[in-house]
Parts: sequence; structure tokens; C-alpha cells
Amino acid sequence: MVIKIDDLKKIIAKNIVELRHLHSVTQVNLAQQLNYSDKAVSKWERGESVPDITVLKQIADIFGVTVDYLLSTDHKKAEDAPIDIASLKKKNRLLISGISLLLVFFIATFVFVLIRLITGGALWNWLIYAYAVPVCCIVALVFNSIWFNPRKNYLIISLLMWSLLAVIFFTFSAVDIDIMLLFAIGVPAQIIIILWSGIGRRPKRKLKKIENGISKEN
Repeated sequence: MVIKIDDLKKIIAKNIVELRHLHSVTQVNLAQQLNYSDKAVSKWERGESVPDITVLKQIADIFGVTVDYLLSTDHKKAEDAPIDIASLKKKNRLLISGISLLLVFFIATFVFVLIRLITGGALWNWLIYAYAVPVCCIVALVFNSIWFNPRKNYLIISLLMWSLLAVIFFTFSAVDIDIMLLFAIGVPAQIIIILWSGIGRRPKRKLKKIENGISKEN
């Protein structure tokens, strides 16, 4: 059976759209991975043009399917089923992040038990778990910056700041020194963090408007 080029365009367009939605990938994200513009991806998905064979292979690899999958409408075979790579990556990253955070508390517990055995039960032992909280914040900040949503870093930084202030307060309280006023530092610091979190967003919107204006002129 000979497939007309227009029909083939529609088949490829439909498959790319379905795979992109399945993997929660935007046109911009896909275009960046292929080193193409999002306009090119949009044309493919509207069936106005067809990617060349090398690009089709790249798209197939990105979504974990075969090139035949992109060119056909019959996807009943199990071996042709697309692998949800995005979900798999996200799950693995969440597991690694969770294990890393638990590892911090495992180390804290090990140190806690060791000190209890050596000292016979010092009253300040519980502070070890308090110290583990800012360490967990730092670990979470690193993973969130690399794998997840860096725009949410201000929340982790806020928690890190308050946990550090709390650790300092509890440490001094253990030796009967009251430094409650220390938390007053957190108020202006929190305002700075909130203001800082908005610095990177507005320029991006403005830049996108400028890019759209240039593309319209062209």
C-alpha cells in the first residue's frame, strides 16, 4: 500500500504531538533538543512539513520509539509501545533525591548513637538532628537546581536560612544563653530572598516579547 506524502505528513504530525504530550515536553523543549526552532516543530505538528530522516531518528530516540513508530498508525505491538522516558527520569531523580536526604538523617542518627554511647547521654545530643535540617536544605537546593525547578529555590533558601537561625538559637540555648533577637535578622533576609526570587522572571518575559516582535517583522 502506497502512502501519499500528505497522509504521511499527517501521520508523523499526529505521532509527534501524541508523544510530546505523553512525555510532557513542550515544542520549545523539543526544538532545543533537536537544535531547531519551535516554529519548525510547530510546522511538523501541523503537517506542513516533514523532518528529514536524521531528525526523525533523533525524535524517535528522544521519545524511546522506533522510526517506524513515527511513520505508522498501527501501534498495537508491545515492542513498538513508547517508553515514558520523562516519567522514568523524574521517578529516578526523585528516588535519588529522597535517598540523599534520608542519608543525611542516617548519618545524623549514627553520630547521635555514637555520642550517646561515648558520653552516656548528653543533653545536647538532640541538636545533631537540628543540624541535619540545614544540611538537608543544602542537598535539596543542589538537586532542585540541577534536576527540578530552580525557580522554587527561594523556598528552599528560606527554609535553609530559618533552620540555620534556629540551629544557632538552640545551640546557645543549650548553654543557657538567650538570643531570641537573632530571629529578627530573618525578617529582612526573608524579604531580600522574596525580592531576589523575582529578578530572573520579568526580563525573560520581556526578552520573549522582543524575540516575538523580531520574528513578526521578519
